[in-house]
Amino acid sequence: MPLPKAELHVHIEGTLEPELAFALARRNGVELPFQDTDALRRAYDFADLQSFLDLYYRLMAVLRTEDDFAELTDAYLARAAAQGVRHAEIFFDPQAHTSRGVPLATVIGGLARALDTAEERHGVSTRLIMCFLRDESAASALRTLEEARPHLHRITAVGLDSAEVGHPPSKFREVYEAAGALGLRKVAHAGEEGPASYITEALDILGVERVDHGLRCMEDEALVERLVRERIPLTLCPLSNVRLRAIDVLEDHPLPRMMDAGLLCTVNSDDPAYFGGYVGDTFHAVREALGLDEERLRELARNSFTASFLEDDEERRARLIAEVDAYDFAAERPE
Repeated sequence: MPLPKAELHVHIEGTLEPELAFALARRNGVELPFQDTDALRRAYDFADLQSFLDLYYRLMAVLRTEDDFAELTDAYLARAAAQGVRHAEIFFDPQAHTSRGVPLATVIGGLARALDTAEERHGVSTRLIMCFLRDESAASALRTLEEARPHLHRITAVGLDSAEVGHPPSKFREVYEAAGALGLRKVAHAGEEGPASYITEALDILGVERVDHGLRCMEDEALVERLVRERIPLTLCPLSNVRLRAIDVLEDHPLPRMMDAGLLCTVNSDDPAYFGGYVGDTFHAVREALGLDEERLRELARNSFTASFLEDDEERRARLIAEVDAYDFAAERPE
């Protein structure tokens, strides 16, 4: 039985495994520019974030119907649950679909079908986070928020993702103010490829409660002190950092130093179909590469529930944290 954990940084579109991509392509009459699943997997050799995004958006073409989004989401939940995920806060990118002519209602309808049965079928509670594409205009983000109004009962928070460099958080001040007025929680990608100052902007201008990635905070000592003092969670994605060349090798990842500094770190998969592992795989990888002991792993798991948007179900949060505290790591080891 795996260590119980929450996943707070996963893009549902990034869970599209090659086999499902080809199955949906056949179903929807979409021609993929790859001969087979092996050829597609070989394309997962990324030079940087943009090279990944180019493929990521190209493969989204296979997602057309409610059934497609429901199947994609259910497949993620099954994999995540098998790796110990008990709560998942899932990103989705509406602009990447509406720009292709897929209605927002179709996207959310399909996601909701899977999420509505997630606890019953997989034992996973869920929240949905609607992300704005930062390389699109601020006006487009505002239009997306307006279009989402009929669906806000399905959405817990807004986020900000896609190409970071050259698109500072301040660009999205207005849409984040509008989202806050609608009662939505706020997170944002910052400090992955962009500078530490983007993290400060996300906090001060957007008012985020959680920083997605936040890796480069370590370049600013005062920022680290602030993040520790204010208990701002970071949703780190170590396998993603290596695949996108933010870190050369996993052994160099600053996660241990970040934990030593008192940062509220969590470990997540980001886009697991592309980056070599789901969140349980990520826990195993950082354990091996960084020499994390059982108490450090327990801390990461505990942090994941502490940092989650479970304020409306504190009983569940407390129960899951108690499970982490009582977890026997011997249960993971084969006999």
